[in-house]
Amino acid sequence: MTYLDYSATTPVDEEVLNTFIKASKYIGNPNSLHKLGVKAKKLIDASTNQIANILNIKPNEIIYTSGASESNNTVIKAIEKFQNRGKHIITTSLEHSSIYAPLKYLEEKGFIIDYVPLNDGLVKVDELEKIITDDTVLVTISMVNSETGIRQPIEEIGKMLKKYHKIIFHSDITQAVGKIKFDLKNVDVASFSAHKFFGLKGIGVLYKKENLNLEPLISGGKSTTSFRSGTPPTELIASLAKALRLSYENIDKDYLKVKKYNELLKEKLNKYKNVSINSNQNSIPHILNISVKGIKPETMLHSLEEDEVYISTQSACSTNSASKAVLALTHNEEKAKTSIRISISKKTTDIDIEKFLKAFDKSYKKLEENV
Repeated sequence: MTYLDYSATTPVDEEVLNTFIKASKYIGNPNSLHKLGVKAKKLIDASTNQIANILNIKPNEIIYTSGASESNNTVIKAIEKFQNRGKHIITTSLEHSSIYAPLKYLEEKGFIIDYVPLNDGLVKVDELEKIITDDTVLVTISMVNSETGIRQPIEEIGKMLKKYHKIIFHSDITQAVGKIKFDLKNVDVASFSAHKFFGLKGIGVLYKKENLNLEPLISGGKSTTSFRSGTPPTELIASLAKALRLSYENIDKDYLKVKKYNELLKEKLNKYKNVSINSNQNSIPHILNISVKGIKPETMLHSLEEDEVYISTQSACSTNSASKAVLALTHNEEKAKTSIRISISKKTTDIDIEKFLKAFDKSYKKLEENV
């Protein structure tokens, strides 16, 4: 099997799974006062401190959620409580569906949503500042787009937004964690999921600066924080911390490996006359988006699947027939309708790349006959 759909989800690392199994023996509720509960709470606190140290944030700024979708919804829906400060929100056309859905909810409540112009997929800080108004209360921009790999200058954007004290700056950093280095000091709120960096599904983090108050999406009952209720999942939290630590152990070396594979793929795929490379110089190497003219993405996907090669069309959470992200980047509807995503990781091998290229060539030649 050749798996190149790491941006959708990653297989669980064996060490992470072992941590989950060991932590599952901590049977006490972390909020219980007896020694079993205290033991579980100590493990959670140690895990939280480890996560905080890796990301250079404070332990009390970590809120555990079921994943990035919940984290995104928590932040955006909480903005309804800030409408006395303003009802204007700025975002981009490169966001995840778990951003757009709650934004639509707020729009129906009377909020105004503006989309900042993009230049080669990038948000230009001066262009963003031009559309800020006295009514702006939230800016939400993902650090890395899940379909094209475009990396936004989050640190620069956050620095500029510091001038506007009532604006909350949120970033979905799901596709960045464990792949690239970044700094959250100028970000107010950030979301991510463990299953994107070889952790388990069902656990994520909402980073929130300690001086920012948000209305919880889930209320009722004590937890690790007042901003998200529910019994803390000790084993999931411990496994998330382990996955995060492992993902940063050799991050520079892993990045260079992924970049090598990305460049090789682009070199080989550029030789096909009907193939266009959509990801550009602003994309991280872990995500390579291409379009194959005249061939439906799902047709190519299933053709590759016959050789046990697994890629993706759009984001796994997308429901659109054409990629909104590719359209925003290329301004080409044909490319948006025929795009596929190849996502690489530190676990990708030379054999994976070789098998993909062989299967792609076979599928391309077979499908080209019908174009």
